[in-house]
Amino acid sequence: MRSGPAAGHDGIYHETAFFGSDEEFLAVVVPFLCDGVAAGEPTVSLFGERHQRLVRSALGTGSGVVFIDGDRHYLRPAVAIKRHREMLGGYVAEGATQIRIAGDVPHPGVGVPWEWWARYEAAANQVYNEFPMYGLCPYDTRTAPAEVLDHARRTHAYVVTPDGRRERSPLYQDPHDFLANAVTSWEDPLEALPPAVELVDPVVRHARQVVAGLQATAGLAADDLHGLVLSTSEAVTNALLHGRPPVRVRAWAVPGRIVVTVTDRGPGPADPSSGLMPGPGPGGLGLWLAHQLCSYVSLRRGPDGFTIRLVGGESA
Repeated sequence: MRSGPAAGHDGIYHETAFFGSDEEFLAVVVPFLCDGVAAGEPTVSLFGERHQRLVRSALGTGSGVVFIDGDRHYLRPAVAIKRHREMLGGYVAEGATQIRIAGDVPHPGVGVPWEWWARYEAAANQVYNEFPMYGLCPYDTRTAPAEVLDHARRTHAYVVTPDGRRERSPLYQDPHDFLANAVTSWEDPLEALPPAVELVDPVVRHARQVVAGLQATAGLAADDLHGLVLSTSEAVTNALLHGRPPVRVRAWAVPGRIVVTVTDRGPGPADPSSGLMPGPGPGGLGLWLAHQLCSYVSLRRGPDGFTIRLVGGESA
């Protein structure tokens, strides 16, 4: 049986909360975790280092809460989804009827581009819905930009306050509607400069070679370069096979970072959450691989067609 507000609910019960002090943060998170332990549910704290330290201090030793390093878990949305689903599936296989997970999602207030994490928060309502997950995603109003706070209300069906009140979010949107319309495209600052590389309808092998050639400027780690080159190959292949010509590839490089954009005149994948899970449609696996291998991936649909942006190395 499920406990707390999620009692009688099927699938994911997805809450957000907003706090402006450490005391308010603990007032939201500690009861959530303690109630889960008291109900005998797997209960996970998935915060970054600072908030995790606050939770550990408040709960003390022997709390029964499972602590996972949120900074490592939330490196990339597609990787986080894969890890989440493996964890949820393992608990269900052991007989859990509800799993509580509280964690903080990265955003620009902590130096991380937001667009793919906004897609993650919306997609969570679909990709975790086969599990009895009770998720709490609190946001710090001292650091999270207004757009992030607005999107949190649109991607979480419920909002809980530090004094324990809980209500349905009046702004909540169906995940597909949110993903299709609400996320504004992020552009890397390097794109304000002339590209180092610009190709039109390239042979895939040539696109790989010219991106790899930017290593002389960027000096990426070998794994980062390999992931970016492979992702570029997949993006160009998808555009040539499933998009509409012309296919245009642009790339920029500075020490520590390479940015690649691939644009075609087509509408892009039908599912706006593509890339966060391995998709069944054309190009679905390649886009998913890119989301795991690159340090950042963004998708844009606009009057000029569909653009995938791939970043290797340091994010902006």
